[in-house]
Amino acid sequence: MDSGEQIRENGMKRLLIVIFISALCLLSISGCAGNGTSVSMSDDDGRTTIKTEENSVENKTETEGYPVFDFSEKTVKLNSGYEMPILGIGTYALSDSQAENSTYWALKAGFRLIDTARIYGNEAGVGRGLKKAIEEGIVTRADVFITTKMWTSDFDNGDAAIDASLQRLDVSYIDLMILHHSQPRNDVKAYQAMERAVATGKLKSIGLSNYYEPSDFDRVVKATTIRPALLQNETHPYHQSGTMKNHIAKYGTVMESWFPLGGRGNTQTLFNNPTISAIAQSHSISSAQVIIRWHLQAGNICIPGSSNENHIIEDYDVWDFELTDEEMARMTALEKDERFADY
Repeated sequence: MDSGEQIRENGMKRLLIVIFISALCLLSISGCAGNGTSVSMSDDDGRTTIKTEENSVENKTETEGYPVFDFSEKTVKLNSGYEMPILGIGTYALSDSQAENSTYWALKAGFRLIDTARIYGNEAGVGRGLKKAIEEGIVTRADVFITTKMWTSDFDNGDAAIDASLQRLDVSYIDLMILHHSQPRNDVKAYQAMERAVATGKLKSIGLSNYYEPSDFDRVVKATTIRPALLQNETHPYHQSGTMKNHIAKYGTVMESWFPLGGRGNTQTLFNNPTISAIAQSHSISSAQVIIRWHLQAGNICIPGSSNENHIIEDYDVWDFELTDEEMARMTALEKDERFADY
């Protein structure tokens, strides 16, 4: 073989090696892209969310840290990619007509988060209150974050339950749906129905409620694909949910407080607490406003409920003052690990 042929042969070998290495790199990149690659998708209301092509259990258990509240925007970014208001109104124990009025008054006062549930029997009222506010130009549908919950008796028929809530609310999508209670027999099945609804655009974000043990929360997470965006548990100064908040932080899941003021029949217990009363007096505000502001600064989405328009207005008026570090420490010291409800 002359020197010219030898050079050509060596060049061909180098070329084949380069092609082989390039192919390996492409396969590696493709594998990575299939394991959590972010894709920007435009929704029917014009908002953009970040979704992943694949969300493995390994990815779900990576530490992400507890979501940070944006007080200038009054929102928090969920791990689903959506912005959620950090202060809303709850409609537990309200009749259908009361829920309609409270929803309308809340939106008029500035609230942009409304919380309801199938078992409350007032989803239709919430839908009418929303429609009235939209018709009067107070809000658009895209301005308002609607949360509802799937009841335990519906867990075996989750797809139908989602469609029924959409129909009662009279909306084309629900911003957040959560399973109302832990029910190991079939809650994974129900959660998987919500995952399907996320894929079709019926639901934007999904989560859990009334899961009080880390192992119970993890049981659902490990059996499903989409991490819970939110955990809604009884949370207030006497039951601050510290263990669960610390646990769900690794999933980027945010805590939302139900019974944030203690719940009906227990509000005065908190309102008359000497520490809370003293802080309220120093700021010339109400005890309710102190507690709501504490929730927000502590990193809890807060959903106080009321059928009284004046109380609704008062509950939203918590943005022009701030609790000091010392006051927050005094509030934290009220922890008793004491729940007011037994469900």
